Amino acid sequence: MSIVSTSLSRIKASPTVAITQKARELKEQGKEVITLSSGEPDFDTPDNIKQAAIKAINKGDTKYTAVDGTPDLKKAIVQKFKRENNLEFKTENITVGTGGKQVIYNCILATVNPGDEVIIPSPFWVSYPDIVLLAGGVPKIVECGEKYNFKINGELLEKAITKKTKWFILNSPGNPTGMCYLRSELTDIAKVLKKHPHVHILTDDIYEHIFYEEDNRSNDDKFINILEVAEDLRNRTVIVNGVSKSYSMTGWRIGYGAASKEIIQAVSKLQSQSTTNPSSISQAAAVEALNGTQSFIKERSAEFKKRRDYVVKELNSIKGLSCVNPKGAFYVFPSCKNTMGKKTVAGTIIKTDTDFVSNLLDQEGVAVVQGSAFGLEGYFRISYATSMNELQKAILKIRKFCESLS
Repeated sequence: MSIVSTSLSRIKASPTVAITQKARELKEQGKEVITLSSGEPDFDTPDNIKQAAIKAINKGDTKYTAVDGTPDLKKAIVQKFKRENNLEFKTENITVGTGGKQVIYNCILATVNPGDEVIIPSPFWVSYPDIVLLAGGVPKIVECGEKYNFKINGELLEKAITKKTKWFILNSPGNPTGMCYLRSELTDIAKVLKKHPHVHILTDDIYEHIFYEEDNRSNDDKFINILEVAEDLRNRTVIVNGVSKSYSMTGWRIGYGAASKEIIQAVSKLQSQSTTNPSSISQAAAVEALNGTQSFIKERSAEFKKRRDYVVKELNSIKGLSCVNPKGAFYVFPSCKNTMGKKTVAGTIIKTDTDFVSNLLDQEGVAVVQGSAFGLEGYFRISYATSMNELQKAILKIRKFCESLS
């Protein structure tokens, strides 16, 4: 009999981590690999944030902190919500964890009972369903393909809700597609949620600041949180965010959440028996990130937009591929459906998106992630959070691979 718990056997290792690890191993073997599988900005953490961490170390701020965040960081988060989202919270409504993933994990684990359903629009971030499974819940996947611009709407949500529904997860800008919900779309979703008071909302806003202004600017060229269109959903909504993506602080591991006092207390109790507090040094750095200059965010977002424009244009010129133009994050989610049934130079028939991704890595040394890992077959995800030089080389290799198919 296996020593591994039944709950753990229900889930799989993160596919994005697995692909990145395989690419790393190939590099260690001396092979040239371009990694477009990791959701990590190539920009460095800004100097003012680094200096805040160094200052904290020199001051001796190296001890345990409150389990769910220092008072200074909680105040900075409260101010951030007021300044950027026009949302009022108290520090008692804030929790800080070791990355946004832990905040989501804690929230689901602290509230989901066996059999509770969690509605997850597909394509989805790979960890959502497995976190629900670990909690004993039931992931209810709602496929929102290209026909729906990779976004759920009120009608689809209404059909998915049952008496067992506990949570609805919303991610905008989204991973893996980069698609963003507009004010009108959130209003439509909110109307449905108001009819079902037993359903709670978890909104994952980790890519909030990577939101592109287009040349034909409109009122939709701005990130919108669902509470900005439906304040009356506040008591059953959890907002998850963090400093990883916007501030290039992936390794610092700081995420945060805002919710009702009841949920925050439950999350804190759970965290007290797992990791306890996040790093005191990282928290000091996060205070500076939120309170300090924000000017670099717009500059970096503009650079991401240039990369997006290049990648989308080039992908749409490659035989067998097509790609919609996302409005945020640093991902594109092109279709490879028209390569299905084709044969590689090694004689392998491409039957699935996993076949496409595996053969692209083996033949051309480009690491991307199959769409089926995100709940939608026939696509693959490219992260363009890397240099333009690397992207140009990768596109040439992807083009070469597709043109070699027969």
